[in-house]
Amino acid sequence: MSATVSSGAEPVGNEPVGSGPVGSGPVGVGLIGAGVISTQYLEVLTGFPDVRVLFIADLDLDRAAIQAAAFGVAGHGSVAELLARDDVEIVVNLTIPAAHVEVGLQVLEAGKHVWSEKPIALDRDSGQRLLAAAAERGLRAACAPDTFLGAGLQSAQRLIEGGALGRPVSALALMQSAGPERWHPNPEFLFGVGAGPLFDMGPYYLTALVQNFGPVARVSATASTARPSRTIGSGPRAGTVFPVAVPTQHNALIEFESGATAVLLLSFESAIGRTLLEITGTDAAAALPDPNGFSGATSVFDPASAEPTTAPDSGPAFGRGMGVLDLARSIRAGVPERASGALAYHVLDVMISISEAAASGERVEVASSVERPVAVPSDWDPAASTLGQGTLGAGTQKREV
Repeated sequence: MSATVSSGAEPVGNEPVGSGPVGSGPVGVGLIGAGVISTQYLEVLTGFPDVRVLFIADLDLDRAAIQAAAFGVAGHGSVAELLARDDVEIVVNLTIPAAHVEVGLQVLEAGKHVWSEKPIALDRDSGQRLLAAAAERGLRAACAPDTFLGAGLQSAQRLIEGGALGRPVSALALMQSAGPERWHPNPEFLFGVGAGPLFDMGPYYLTALVQNFGPVARVSATASTARPSRTIGSGPRAGTVFPVAVPTQHNALIEFESGATAVLLLSFESAIGRTLLEITGTDAAAALPDPNGFSGATSVFDPASAEPTTAPDSGPAFGRGMGVLDLARSIRAGVPERASGALAYHVLDVMISISEAAASGERVEVASSVERPVAVPSDWDPAASTLGQGTLGAGTQKREV
């Protein structure tokens, strides 16, 4: 695995691998953003002995205080207060997509590693700027999704690498729903620039495809927008109408550097809710778990067998935050993290290329490339204490996972 991404010109990425703030023992973590997704991260991170959640920051100080109290985190307050703390080594950036790079650059300027929610950026230039800033400072800029580190997709990767399908040659990936406005209380950003099904859900599916096929070489695509506006369906703002700024369905044909291909459909236009990821090889085919989940069995279909065989997942499936833990342990070990900024940038480049191909009606070459992430060992244990006690203050943790 490499943390380097080639942009087609000069390499941009996280190499040489820097250590950032020198330390030992558990890694201090702070969160920027105390919204809905922070709960998922906090439920997981506060149960890992190798990290210590020390501070939660938000523009809404009351919201930060509420989350800190709910999860037994001692520190809460402003972003400036978080960035001034010497005991925080990794900052988890849970801001809206449009703020990912701006906040990430602030984190790096403060001398801290950054873990960003997806996408890593909204355009190629700002994504490369973030990775370059990390490399210049010897820091890490890692990024979600980390679902591909869960037991489901990791078990599938090990199965495929073991030759269960022969040589992987094609894939079918799709996500269909009527749209998140039905359940999300504040869904406008999911229909704005940097979101829609392509940028909101695409990272899960494209990361899983790169995980199993390697980097993408070129794409062709179409797009559509079913309705110019949507209506919030739940919560205190139910009935509010808001505009749709991006396509709500993309159909793409993906060609990988390996010569394999995939068909990808991402839609907020379908009343039929469906998720699917199938990989076909020269000898057999497999139905993989939902790429937006951390667990699930893989079914293998062999032409010589009347019934498919089920391969249960094996390994950890804790939830969002596994990538932060992998980053923390990788920092201590001085090795590249798996959910690297380089991987996230390549996925961003593919998504932008899909958007460009849909707009132009022409096939688009993907300039960047990245090495396929290596599988997590089946005995990798997030719940284990592997970094010792070190000198970091223990902090207060409420939940065990």
